[in-house]
Amino acid sequence: MNSYSLVDYESSAGVFKALANKNRLQILHWLSEPEQHFPKQIDGDLIKDGVCVGFITEKIGLKQPTVTSHMQILQEAKLVTSKKIKNWVFYRLVGSQVELLSNEIDRLFSVKR
Repeated sequence: MNSYSLVDYESSAGVFKALANKNRLQILHWLSEPEQHFPKQIDGDLIKDGVCVGFITEKIGLKQPTVTSHMQILQEAKLVTSKKIKNWVFYRLVGSQVELLSNEIDRLFSVKR
């Protein structure tokens, strides 16, 4: 039996809350393979620097402040990281956090077979 503390529950709940939105899930999916989902950028490398918030905004079809709000939630959950280049903010998926999340789900919902 895995022991799971109140702190573990609170931490996991915060990440699950960040994931509990279809727009944020879609953005995370796109960021997982940025070269497949976004055009080449003039400033910033899609892989190394991340995707410009302008491209995310255009692709998702929401207003820029709404997208920024979604990205802040994802960043607070440590699922994305941001980088400012010139006047733009670029977002990149934190792959190690996604892997930790997957492991945490396995730990939280371990079922004996």
